[in-house]
Amino acid sequence: MQHKITAPSDLLDPNGKLIQTGYATTPLLRYNRENAAYKLRLKEWDYYLLYNEESAFALTVGNTSNFLLISASIIDLKNGKEQSKSAVKYVPKFYLPATSLYGDIVYKDNTIDLSILHVNEDRKISLYIRDFMKGSDLTASLLLMKEPKDSMVIATPFKENQKFFYYNQKIIGMNASGYVQLKDTGYSYLPYSSFGLLDWGRGIWPHKTTWYWSAAQGYIADNIFGFNLGCGFGDTKNATENMLFLNGTASKLTKVKFQIPKDKKNRYDYLKPWLITTEDNRLDLTFSPIYDRKFDLSAVILATNQNQVFGKFTGTAVFDDGRTVYIHDFLGFAEHVKNKW
Repeated sequence: MQHKITAPSDLLDPNGKLIQTGYATTPLLRYNRENAAYKLRLKEWDYYLLYNEESAFALTVGNTSNFLLISASIIDLKNGKEQSKSAVKYVPKFYLPATSLYGDIVYKDNTIDLSILHVNEDRKISLYIRDFMKGSDLTASLLLMKEPKDSMVIATPFKENQKFFYYNQKIIGMNASGYVQLKDTGYSYLPYSSFGLLDWGRGIWPHKTTWYWSAAQGYIADNIFGFNLGCGFGDTKNATENMLFLNGTASKLTKVKFQIPKDKKNRYDYLKPWLITTEDNRLDLTFSPIYDRKFDLSAVILATNQNQVFGKFTGTAVFDDGRTVYIHDFLGFAEHVKNKW
């Protein structure tokens, strides 16, 4: 069942439960964090990813329990390497915007200067991080433009606890421009060849979670095409977050299956081709990896195992109206993440 939310309302009732569950193409639900049942477990994040054929830039701003996370990564896709740095700051009463439609993020201290601003209909990202790498500072000035009409919006509970929830918007297919500078190396993003997405998330999650997520965006025959695919994000009996986008208009897909090959020891081999299909037989993709961003952390109560793999997609996708798009060497990523948080 794919239930579409069509009427606005608050997200949470006075007991902290979702008032409506399902999907939408615009953020109709008002994120009323004051009704969250477990405020110390509340997680909020804005994740931006901009990329072209040569490089990608990722920026995460997250907030939980009065701690602010700012994390930036430069991924050199041509040479298969990356540089990343994260900082966690104790900042009481710092809240991320309650909607993606408006509200800015501004933070500054003696090592970080960050602003994410709504400027007319664009999003402007300015970032400075002192000593990002071996005495080298990072400077970024980026613009995300031409936000599409439709995006992927989902409100879903978790089976473990009905007061846990996931409210998420993924905006796919914005044009990106600007630069990232690190020491003597500059990374340029030109709007005709660079795209950006926003993963806007708010929620209370179980301690242990596993998910798959994939997205891609770019031009196909002068049309802006993109998709968002995922599973593991809560109880999706009322809706999945799987969508196709063509020139800003969404087409809804059902459940997705990620088939990652395994080696002789039954471990995932992330650098061999994956197969990605949907239950409704409207998506059939082969994903050919280029670079695997690995990150592992293991502690007593906190652990994460992440593989965000950049690569190229080839296959077919069918829109709601029956049209088929043929995809060949289409740049994007697919990831498999296990968290204990």
